[in-house]
Amino acid sequence: MDRFDAMRVFARVVETGSFTKAAQTLHMNRTTVTQLVQGLEARLRLKLLHRTTRKVGVTADGAAYYERIVRLLAELEDVETSLPNALAAPAGVLRVDVPSPFATMLLIPALPRFHARYPEIRFDLGASDRKVDLVGENIDCVVRGGAVTDGSLVARHIGDLRLGVYAAPAYLAQAGVPDHPDELLAARHSIVRFRWSRNGGFPYAMHKGGESVQIGGRHILSIDDGNAYLAAGLAGLGVLWLPDYMARGHAEAGRLVPLFEDWGIDPMPLYVAYPPNRHPSKKLRVFIDWMEELMAAHAPLQNRRT
Repeated sequence: MDRFDAMRVFARVVETGSFTKAAQTLHMNRTTVTQLVQGLEARLRLKLLHRTTRKVGVTADGAAYYERIVRLLAELEDVETSLPNALAAPAGVLRVDVPSPFATMLLIPALPRFHARYPEIRFDLGASDRKVDLVGENIDCVVRGGAVTDGSLVARHIGDLRLGVYAAPAYLAQAGVPDHPDELLAARHSIVRFRWSRNGGFPYAMHKGGESVQIGGRHILSIDDGNAYLAAGLAGLGVLWLPDYMARGHAEAGRLVPLFEDWGIDPMPLYVAYPPNRHPSKKLRVFIDWMEELMAAHAPLQNRRT
């Protein structure tokens, strides 16, 4: 039995709470995973896990052992990647999940430059706006806009997305052009609701002079994917709140019309988040640093209102 392989397998079982899920994320069969953990327990002469037919729990000894080995495994990876040879360059698979429009409009077009700098890093990229279980799905990090509410994650602020309000010309021809954000509450208007918006409106305040408003409104469509959200607005299904990078091309082509341009909107913070029990690997650290470079051009950090 390779001691470090057994440690890695045990750590994944603890993180996923399942031998089966650990095997899937490590691309191993379940029998091998079980045997490695059993061998580790035999060598240590400790019971590390509670096993039932429904779930796997960690014992007190197992929890203490886990806290030590995750640091050891991270340090081992750093040692290996810092050697003055071919391993000095960051390498391996980086599992990242980002919002779908962010992937198609910003990240993927820029990836050739990243690959030229770090040719040994390969990506397993998820493009979605869903809530992701980073530990259970063995994902290294996520990029998300808006406040990171999961206190179990380490979040690094990498940029601020400028926001605007937009509607399709066909929508405005039918509903009229609103002069004040409060007019969106009228029956003739509708918004396209993005699913993370709990109250059916937009969670960022709009400001003009001494006035500050939080806008809601009725909707005929609620959606949880950024590309589909944009498509709904282009189809005339309602008013949109969009980051500048999503709206710019459509506004320049006349497919979207900006509204309330004399109003300010607090920017949307953009974060890279990753599990705290994983010491960031070299490949993850260079990716986060590169993301900060990318966002300096597309979403520079701004002074937010208080």
